[in-house]
Amino acid sequence: MPSTDIKPEEFDFLVKKAMELEAIDAKIIPTYNVFVEKRVVLKCRGCIGYGKKLTCPPHVPTVDEFREILKEYSYAMLVKFRSPAVADEEIAKAPYKTWLDPAEPVETREKAAKFWEEYFDYSKKMAFAMLELEKTAFNEGFTFAVAFVNGSCRLCEKCNVEKGICIHSNMARIPEHAVGINMKKTAAESGMPLEFPIKGQPEPMSILFID
Repeated sequence: MPSTDIKPEEFDFLVKKAMELEAIDAKIIPTYNVFVEKRVVLKCRGCIGYGKKLTCPPHVPTVDEFREILKEYSYAMLVKFRSPAVADEEIAKAPYKTWLDPAEPVETREKAAKFWEEYFDYSKKMAFAMLELEKTAFNEGFTFAVAFVNGSCRLCEKCNVEKGICIHSNMARIPEHAVGINMKKTAAESGMPLEFPIKGQPEPMSILFID
């Protein structure tokens, strides 16, 4: 059962740490404001990485399993970052992998390749920041703190999924959407809305569960 004697202000040290790690915003929210929906994982099924990473479906807890896990936490922290990647309107609305489509103009492919390279590079930095926040919470006695990340794991060029053993299990974390977390709705209900489609620099968000 989650702790009932913890007050949100007890996690102010985590908000401060998030800002030190270059987050642009961070907020403690009750876990009843974290929205989990089965439809979210449908987006995973349409991803080219589906089943190819141990941190993605079907290798992670199901939506129903995660709902039960969520009941054991009282609080979460939303952490918003700002990527250095910049998307103009054309790239923001273009499908992922545009840079591989020979039917697209060369200029569009080059812009898309640059955007996604910068975005994915920054996503690794975000993941390490979330691990640091998880460790910070752990060291303050919140031993069941666990971070989720924005986007699929990029620690390895090719995941060890065939052998079923993650070679970086101490660092690899599950993407929020992989267990059904509707980050768009969660962020909006918490006063930290995410903007779609992207305009300029993306502001991806991750979540840390603490108790």
